[in-house]
Amino acid sequence: MLKYVEIENEIRKRIKNGYYAIGEHLPDQNQMAKEFKTTRVTVQKALKNLINEDLIYSQRGSGTYVKANAKYASKFDFGVDQYVGTTQFLGRNHKITSKIIKFKIRYPNADEKERLNLKKNDLVYDIKRLRIVDDEPYAFEYTKMPVNIIPGIDESVLKKSIYGYINQTLNKKIGAAYRIISANKPNQDDQKYLECKKDDPVLLVNQVVFLKDGIPFEYSETHHPYNKGKITVYVSGNNR
Repeated sequence: MLKYVEIENEIRKRIKNGYYAIGEHLPDQNQMAKEFKTTRVTVQKALKNLINEDLIYSQRGSGTYVKANAKYASKFDFGVDQYVGTTQFLGRNHKITSKIIKFKIRYPNADEKERLNLKKNDLVYDIKRLRIVDDEPYAFEYTKMPVNIIPGIDESVLKKSIYGYINQTLNKKIGAAYRIISANKPNQDDQKYLECKKDDPVLLVNQVVFLKDGIPFEYSETHHPYNKGKITVYVSGNNR
């Protein structure tokens, strides 16, 4: 797990369990860097992400504080603007494993070419993967990625964290995601691998994910059982 994600998770946990109270002044960045045995820059990145989640806020010349709505917001598992992978998001407190259902390299179809901005002879990874959390089926992923943008993916990567591989091995930074969230009836894969019943609702997350430089690198659809997936949205009136 990336160090800044580890710090985010720990601060989020402390807010949730009341270790950091509403309105409390957080330790300064140098103190946190010492505690987590890392650099101040890494702490800054973690705090910036928590500010974006609306859990904390920074006051110039004073420091960083826990927001009034933070304890409520910290209860939720999956924000609509979350684009880290399952391993990074849940891995600190849960056992994460993957079962590879399909993995091959092929030419993309017309829709995949358009979504991923591919040229005629570009190849894609075609991945179907079951994500398992604490020995229970958590999500089923259908993923397409351009081979020339994300080289070197193999089964050893798929059994761990693809996003961790992109960040740490390829040293590429994930920038943003365009995401559509919907609900549907389960398909055959959902019934077989997620143990969904025929009429159970399934949460679908369709997305195109971009690197920091704006290049699309993932076109995917993830299925969550109704009792394992939830989406939360924080709506602020500050910009109205």
